[in-house]
Amino acid sequence: MGSYQSVFTPSCLEGLFPAEERTAAFFDALFGDAEDGAYDIRLTFQRAREGAAEQLEFFFELHQRRGMCLACNLTHGLPQVFRRHPVIALNDLCAGIARRAGWTDGEWSWELGETEEVSDSLHVIPLKLMKN
Repeated sequence: MGSYQSVFTPSCLEGLFPAEERTAAFFDALFGDAEDGAYDIRLTFQRAREGAAEQLEFFFELHQRRGMCLACNLTHGLPQVFRRHPVIALNDLCAGIARRAGWTDGEWSWELGETEEVSDSLHVIPLKLMKN
């Protein structure tokens, strides 16, 4: 496949993980009201590592909402929640990413990292897809 940067454009990622829709559904499921969330969730492409250990690296970006606090205690447990939450649907999301990369079923796996604090208003959760 050509440049993964040209595949995983913001438009492509919005199609795979519609930020506004998924954020609203996530907080509606957690709190019963989408407006109660302290952040918006967006999927971004970071880079591809090609060669013997080919992998794609993404971030779930957690952007603080106006007037809310993006405290570490709100985001550090999220990787465990994201792994199982049906709104995030990591298995389905990763399958969609793998298809866009041209990878076939069964030849890839995924890994979700721990929350990293980039700034007071932005935290990220790394998502890696590895070609087996």
